[in-house]
Amino acid sequence: MDRRDFIRSTTLAAAALGLTDWAGAAEPEKSTPEKSTAGPQPVGKPTFRDVGWVWEGQGIDPKVPPSIYGLGQGARYFGLSRVNYLFHPNDEYALRLLKDYDEVVCDISKWGWEWNADGRPVSTPTSDPATVRAEGENVARLAKQFPNVTGVYCDDLLGLMKRSKYGPDEFGEIRAAIRKLDPKLKLWSVVYTHEFKEADFWTKMRPHMDVVTLWIWDSENIVHMREYVDQCREMFPDKPIVMGVYLRDYSKVAPVPVDLVLSQMKGIADLWNQGKLAGYTILAAVLIDGHRAGADAVRDFISAQSPRA
Repeated sequence: MDRRDFIRSTTLAAAALGLTDWAGAAEPEKSTPEKSTAGPQPVGKPTFRDVGWVWEGQGIDPKVPPSIYGLGQGARYFGLSRVNYLFHPNDEYALRLLKDYDEVVCDISKWGWEWNADGRPVSTPTSDPATVRAEGENVARLAKQFPNVTGVYCDDLLGLMKRSKYGPDEFGEIRAAIRKLDPKLKLWSVVYTHEFKEADFWTKMRPHMDVVTLWIWDSENIVHMREYVDQCREMFPDKPIVMGVYLRDYSKVAPVPVDLVLSQMKGIADLWNQGKLAGYTILAAVLIDGHRAGADAVRDFISAQSPRA
């Protein structure tokens, strides 16, 4: 079960390139992958802060109240300048609020809303191929007005494609339609470590993916992160890999223990310095309020790794 299925089932039962020079951030062990040209680039070697992203938007998670942090304020909290934008319409009103950030990657999965019997919102996907393509083309048009929009984001990719009954060929057509409007846009895709067993699917999808975001669903498996990154690198040898950082363990409906969050951040920093990771993305701004200890620990770690001039 992925995060989206978990949230949907739990809620109903109750009623995201323009990456910085990712290989150049360290000294790669072997070859140097292709450098990104989309989006602003730091001068000289990027800091750990430069390769961090934050999920922004008011997603509705089980037992998580709406956040006090508005759009873009999560990135400000963590001291970062790149955001993965989800949960709301892709339009100029939202992107104006994010215009001062270096890069924005917009969800095209697409997170939307339904209303339960009590008239309360339930976060749910509308991810048929036509919707995903239309959202991607919409973002490509918006990117002409907002040059800091450097990519589109496909959350829970494998699960949603299975649900909507389409495959890699159709997905390739979606990517081609988006890139026809804006050849610079990077297509980000979620990959869960427990989905590695679907190797044939990922082999067929690989030509249509520009950035891999790797997620460890169960927090107790964070101890295996280095092994997972190596497996992911074997599966996607030519793709930047951005490591997902959960503040919340959705299987336990509880915050990820602070020691595990810090362990993951330290591992990410090491792997980034080795050139094995392109960066990290934190899920999410909406969780800061109820996961303050973990959020503070992540913020302080980023700051310690990235002293400001």
